Amino acid sequence: MMISTLRIFRIFFLLATLLITACKNLKTKVVENQEEQTTNNWIPIFNGKDLDGWTMKINGYPVGENFGNTFRVKDSILSIRYDAYGPEFGERFGALFYDRELTNYRLKVTYRFVGDTAPGAPEWGYRDSGVQIHTQPPNTVQLNQSFPICLEYNLHGGNGTEDRPLGAICGIGMKVEVDGERSDLFCNPAKVGKTFHGDQWVTIEIDVKDGKMKHFVNGEEIMSYANPIYDTKNEFAQAFIQEGDSTVKSGYISLQSNSHPIDFKKIELLKYN
Repeated sequence: MMISTLRIFRIFFLLATLLITACKNLKTKVVENQEEQTTNNWIPIFNGKDLDGWTMKINGYPVGENFGNTFRVKDSILSIRYDAYGPEFGERFGALFYDRELTNYRLKVTYRFVGDTAPGAPEWGYRDSGVQIHTQPPNTVQLNQSFPICLEYNLHGGNGTEDRPLGAICGIGMKVEVDGERSDLFCNPAKVGKTFHGDQWVTIEIDVKDGKMKHFVNGEEIMSYANPIYDTKNEFAQAFIQEGDSTVKSGYISLQSNSHPIDFKKIELLKYN
């Protein structure tokens, strides 16, 4: 008995539909497995014991000199303190650099502000710090260079009453695109304002992939930007512009010492292929 052309078509259509559905389900499972595997591949880059794998640079001091024991580890916490600075903080800003250059990754940091701002610090230093990405190598920071060239996830702490949102993207010698437009602002505020008062622990994440960056706090996305370039008007950034190419594709992670005491209890890295 001959099968009609219409019936053959229906059979092929049904088989094709079943095949497509099976492929979609398989793809979904693969993605879910990849996501599950990804979340299990966080690498601690702070060992909780010492500063092994990290290098400090404080303005006015050579690379590697930890003036005043600014960066210290105790009870599994990496602390930044200024008790040895005396009555005048001056311009002794600094940064602690993770020793590996990175391109595509996700960074997770848990921190808290504590105590009082260092005597003689600038007014804006109150509960102000930063986690910095695409930072210039520590051995290229000049002796008297207040801040390294970098992109900074700005950390703000609340004063108990006013809104002081964290998460702005600040370009120190760099510029980024926000909403598809190149911004000339030094700091672009987060799209979602979040203020954290007191000495509570806060977890932030920075996602860096193929020239696109996202900021998160306690799991919520609050900011995105893209395509960083070196600022041609910044004297320190000019050294990294090669043959007219100002594109920034990689760099170091650094933690800012900005005049207010801050603790870090967890610093983890997720590398993308």
